[in-house]
Amino acid sequence: MPFQGIIPPLITPLKDPDTLDVEGLERLLEHMIQGGVNGIFALGTTGEGPCLSYQLRMQVVLEVCRIVDQRIPVLVAVTDTAMEESVRLSTIAAEAGAQAVVLSTPYYFPAGQTELLQYVEHIMPKLALPVMLYNMPSLTKVWFKIETLRKLSSQERILGVKDSSGDMDYFRELISLKSERPDWSLLIGPEEKMVEAVTLGGSGGVNGGANVYPRLFVEAYQAAVSGDTVHSAELQKKIEDFGQIYEIGQYASRFIKATKCAASILGLCDDCMAEPFNKFYPEDREKVRSILSSLNLDTL
Repeated sequence: MPFQGIIPPLITPLKDPDTLDVEGLERLLEHMIQGGVNGIFALGTTGEGPCLSYQLRMQVVLEVCRIVDQRIPVLVAVTDTAMEESVRLSTIAAEAGAQAVVLSTPYYFPAGQTELLQYVEHIMPKLALPVMLYNMPSLTKVWFKIETLRKLSSQERILGVKDSSGDMDYFRELISLKSERPDWSLLIGPEEKMVEAVTLGGSGGVNGGANVYPRLFVEAYQAAVSGDTVHSAELQKKIEDFGQIYEIGQYASRFIKATKCAASILGLCDDCMAEPFNKFYPEDREKVRSILSSLNLDTL
């Protein structure tokens, strides 16, 4: 079955920049599982994956799979500048009990579409698990263009695409690929667009806010799937109100900082960041606290 529903991109709870907050990770995962999420996506952008040491990435995979214990699927981001590191982490993920890996376009050196197509074709036989492709052009500087994905649709072990471009015209084109791969999962990253994406025929969302308020996103997804436009609009407004926390701070890292800060305010885990980032200072932390208090989402 394709992946569907809300699959949060897991924040990585840290005690210091290279030490996992295991107790916080346990609380966070139980919070999301009890909130009804449909899977966990570890080591993605929200999880600061590229900032973590290889040893820490491995520990995150092992601990997440141990704690989840097959209750819901675990997807693991394996994108790296070196192909063999991606392959190695996929093997660790498979042995730990994960269900799939997530592969974006290699970063630093921008690949052309012909090179990208060949890269995916070369790495697929080496990966130990089925693959979700991850379109994240704002950070990797390269798109998975629709024609490239169309050519890759012949790869049976590719399960679908997670799109974090925020371009809904692009997402509509992704939906058209279902005519060739009806089994593909098409998931959207930007949480404020999740309801729209599902209404268009998308499979769900990989939404960072679900670390904090999983039930809000699960209920919004369910309302969108059932065609309850009134309830989905109400929940969409709450998602947008929660999104005010992402407007705090001035750097691109504010999205991760805000999510970690909110989780720490709720007592789920520490909000320490991996290098080169720092957590919100007290003034910004109080802004997050104020927004959370105004939302009246404690029951979600």
